[in-house]
This record gives sequence, structure tokens and C-alpha cells, in this order.
Amino acid sequence: MSETHQPEPVDIDPEYDHRREDGVDESRLESLLAEYTLRRDDHENAPGFVIRPDEVQEVLELLRDEAGFDHLSCITPQEYEDRYESILHLTKYDNRTHEVTLVVQLPQSDPRCQTAEPVFRTADWHEREAFDLVGIEYEGHPDPRRILLPESWQGHPLSLDYDQEKPQIVRYSEHTNPLQPDHSVTETDTMLLNIGPHHPATHGVLHLRTVLDGETVADVDPDIGYLHRCEEQMCQNGTYRHQIIPYSNRWDYTANLPNEWAVARAIEDLADIEVPEYAQILRTMSTELGRMLGHFLALGTFALDVYGDFTAIFQYAFRDREVVQDILEDLTGQRMMFYYFRLGGVAWDLPEPREEFIEKTRDFLDELPAKVDEYHNLITGNEIFQARTIDTGILEPEVAKEYGCTGPVARGSGIDYDLRRDDPYGYYEHLDWEVVTRDGCDNHSRVLARMQEVEESAKIVEQCLDLLADWPEDERTVQSNVPRTLKPDADTETYRAVESAKGELGIYIRSDGSNSPARFKIRSPCFHNLSVLPEMAEGEYVADLIASLGSLDIVLGSVDR
Repeated sequence: MSETHQPEPVDIDPEYDHRREDGVDESRLESLLAEYTLRRDDHENAPGFVIRPDEVQEVLELLRDEAGFDHLSCITPQEYEDRYESILHLTKYDNRTHEVTLVVQLPQSDPRCQTAEPVFRTADWHEREAFDLVGIEYEGHPDPRRILLPESWQGHPLSLDYDQEKPQIVRYSEHTNPLQPDHSVTETDTMLLNIGPHHPATHGVLHLRTVLDGETVADVDPDIGYLHRCEEQMCQNGTYRHQIIPYSNRWDYTANLPNEWAVARAIEDLADIEVPEYAQILRTMSTELGRMLGHFLALGTFALDVYGDFTAIFQYAFRDREVVQDILEDLTGQRMMFYYFRLGGVAWDLPEPREEFIEKTRDFLDELPAKVDEYHNLITGNEIFQARTIDTGILEPEVAKEYGCTGPVARGSGIDYDLRRDDPYGYYEHLDWEVVTRDGCDNHSRVLARMQEVEESAKIVEQCLDLLADWPEDERTVQSNVPRTLKPDADTETYRAVESAKGELGIYIRSDGSNSPARFKIRSPCFHNLSVLPEMAEGEYVADLIASLGSLDIVLGSVDR
């Protein structure tokens, strides 16, 4: 490291006792990290501490063991004109409003950083992506391969000097005979099975390199990147005001309204934009309808995965999903890529006549309990389904935390973590609803968690409809007054997240004073949840691997981005 990147540690005032509004005690953090802190670098959402690149593991262990920061939610790599940075966003599963940011500054000539993987397993995939796209190397990483691009790719697409017009050469290896003597051992039943990247049973273009010992999974390596679409760079090229939110619909395209909210929340935090109360209710209602879209699809495709039921369950799930899509089409004008959110609110109010829309939505909610009972009769009471899902795909809560799992995947393992309650936004804190958790830790529990969440979403939507119906007409403000061109102050940074149907969807943004982000990072819940698949599948049958993958409810548009 050059001297310019290793300033002397700052003096921490022992009498300093500033507690952030969200409850995190900065004075305790400063005292705890005093000998490791080079300087402060606060973000809008959390206190920040610049630390040395060779002390990452020590600091993470200290924060985890002494201060309870057990959730490494995201790692953001980025390049400046004079340096690289690896930013670690930490929070707590039992107290989401406690956040801290670690900033590791690296020299332009040799961006190397100590790996965080021994402390948080979720850093494995994050650091591989950071190397792949930005070029930061993590010393001590157990598997330092590219993750989204081919191993033969030249350069790093999000680095400042990357030549986008440079031709790439993809090397192909010669075809080899898998039965030649040095590839065959007569005393073993071990074989390599490629699952994917065809679509059926992989929920997108996913390749699973699977090693089987007989019928048992000995090893599985998810190979992603087939659907990588440079969404982060596209958002960095777009303007805050109009061009970023529409991109978000393409990440998780099965339940995409929470994607819009994640982008809006981050930019609104960055630019200090208020959202009217009435608009918050519209956001909350529409997003919960969007959550139902995701869960209905997850239920139907999972039944198709585990016992091939296309005629009944899959079609029933799509029947109910189509009703929700009709409602959202009436509200947003679109059937799939909704783009209903705007900075400072939403695009417009309920469609006219309002009473007709409210009645249509209430009719759906009134019919939902009978339909949920129908699902239980057809699915959870089915003996084949039970045999395929109960006690398969076991995910212990501590393992789920190590990999940064969130959403129904984490709550199906008994982890009581939901950003709608734990980091309140929108109108959730004013409504009566419950966070659904299950203690089974298996494929069955994750299915039951999603089915119960549909019922909780219905409760939220019903309360929102009551509020919207009674809201005074002259107070129905759907957007605050937002400047046509937004230019947040340079070097303002934030990380904000929402609870999507799949889990924690987070956005990191750094501004440079222009009307477009200097850095835009997407924290995908599917990316984290898929990374834990080997822990769930190894030692089980190959059929259980398919069930475990389906229970994660991933979308490759969200994994790859």
C-alpha cells in the first residue's frame, strides 16, 4: 500500500456519544474499532469506517462477536480515478436498523484486499463478482474464479479503463473421452452430471455442475452468468429522475414492484425526497399485490418441479396469478413491466371509477381463503409432495445467516427477519400484519412460509383499500414536488433495501454531482439464496437437489443482473 492510502489512525474522543436516529451507538463502534480506523467515511444510512486491507477479517470478527453484526448484506466494489474501494455493508438479523459500513481503500496500481470469506461465507460469491467486474483481487479467497463472465474474458467491465469495443476471444477445450483410462475408476460410482443450462427445473438459464456418488450428490457447483445483462452499468448510464426505475422491472420480473421501490428508496434517501402519506399507501398496496404474483408463481413451478403436476397445481396458481395481474394492469397500465413508482410517489391514483377497482380487488381477497385451502388440499396434503419436501433440503439457521439468506428462505429456517417490519418504510408500520416464520428448515417449510405470506399480503392489501376508500379527496397527493433534474451532492453514498418476494433487495448508490450515479450496485436476494444450494443438496439424492433448487425460488434475471 502506498502512504497516501495509509493515513495515521484518527484520535477517537472517549467522551463522544453520538447515537444515530436509527439507534446504532456510534461512540461504541468508534471505541471498538479505534485501533483499526484510519478515518471516518459516513454514508447516508450508516456510520462508515476506513480500515486497512490486511485487517478485514479481524475487524469483521470483532463486529460480529462483540457487537452482534452477523449479517454481511452486501459487498460493493468500485474504482475511483486514484484508488479502488471494497465496501462491506453490515447489519444485524435481530436489529436491522443497526448498520455499519467498512470501507477498504486500495491503490490503483495493485488493488488487493484480504478476503472476508472465512468470517462470512456469503463473501465467496461477492468477492468473485468484485474481481470479475471491477478487478479487485481478494487474497486468501478459496476459489478466486470469475463468476459471471468466462474465465478467458479479458479485462473487467466496470473498471474505468475497460475498452468496450475490444474483441474477446473465448477459448474452447478439445473434446475429451470421459471413459479414457485416466478418467475412469472401476471401484467408484462417481460421475459428473451437467444439469442445465436448459430452462426446465433450473428456473432460468442456470448450469449446475453436479458430482454424483451413485444417486447421492457429492458436490454441486452453481454456474451462473448466462443471463448477465450489465444492469448495474445500464443504471449508471441512466438519469436518476426517469431512466433507472424502469430497468429494475427486468431483475426479478416475476414480482417486480419491490424492485422499483428499492431504487426509489435509495434515490429518495440520497436526494432527501419526501413521499406523501397517501402515495405510501398506494406503494404498499401495489407491492403486496406484486408479492402475491411472485408467490403464486413460486408455488406453481415448485409443484411442477417436485412431482410434475402441470394440469392442476401449476394451472391453478396461474389462474390466481392472472387475477392479480388484471388488478395491477388496471392500476399501472402495464401487465408485466409495471413502472408504477416515481421518485416522490407513484405515477397516478386508483383508476376511475375508484369504487369499481376497489370492489374488484376486494372480490379477489374474499375468494382467496378458499383458494388457499384448495392449495393445501392439493399440495401440502399430497403424500408424494410430503415425501419429496419434508426433511429434504435442510438449511440450518446459522448456515443461512453465514450465506446472507433472506426472505422466505431464511424465515423457513426460523430466522425472524423482514425489512418491512425491521427497517420500516412505506405504510407497513401502521398496518396490522405478521411476519411468517417456520422452524422446519426444509423444503416443505419454505413452501408453507410463502403460502402463509400470501394470506398476510391479503391482510395488508385489504387495510390499504379501506384507507384509500376513506381518504379525503382533496388530500390524495400521489407525488411530492421533485425537481425535473436531480443532481445529489458529489460523494454522497447510501445503501437502502426493501423486502421483495425473494428477500432483501438492496441498492448502493454513490453520486458524483451529476444527474447519473457514479456507482450503482444491486444486492440481489436470489444471488445470496442460490449460493447456499450446495449446503442444502450435498449428501442428498439428485431428485432432492431439484426440489431444493425449486424451494429457493430464484430468478436468474435477479441472480445475474
